[in-house]
Amino acid sequence: MNHTVLLLDDEPNVLDGLTRVLRKESYKILTANSAEEAARLLQDNEIDLIVSDEEMPGMSGTEFLGRVAQDYPDIVRIVLTGHPTLPAALRAINEGKVYQFLTKPCNEIDLAITIRRALEQKDLLTKSRDLLEVAKRQSALINEARLTRRLRGASHKERSEAVAKGDEPADPRELLSQIDEEVRRGKELLRVAHSSS
Repeated sequence: MNHTVLLLDDEPNVLDGLTRVLRKESYKILTANSAEEAARLLQDNEIDLIVSDEEMPGMSGTEFLGRVAQDYPDIVRIVLTGHPTLPAALRAINEGKVYQFLTKPCNEIDLAITIRRALEQKDLLTKSRDLLEVAKRQSALINEARLTRRLRGASHKERSEAVAKGDEPADPRELLSQIDEEVRRGKELLRVAHSSS
């Protein structure tokens, strides 16, 4: 799966260094020198992960990532800082809801591994949500199929009462077709999840 990573730092040489660290990865890399520029990139691109400097003029990395957490909760957020303190780390975790808090200069291998693991976790969560949605739909269709089967043997009066309560099931052929489609989608999602793990 191709991912887009946004690097945010007000120092161009730091951005160049971070970009070099990730050049061997298959990520699409975007860079920004300010929170405002990063916000514009967020509007125009589907971004999976942000690595942000903490100390920037105008808006801190934590403040920016806190806004990202509200508006784009599925984006993974990582903070880099040259002046690590416990209060700064706690603020980043609590306000920015960051995945990781790293210090500069950052070990290149540690950063690359942290980003890879964060994106793998993001992919697994996405697949889990997809599988859960398929399971919910399958469960609803199975319940409707049970109701159809039960009503088939019911008297006219019982069927009329079910219709009045809004329990009338869909056409059985359409229902079976929907069940088959949901089962096919569930199997495909499981196949994709299994092959990528």
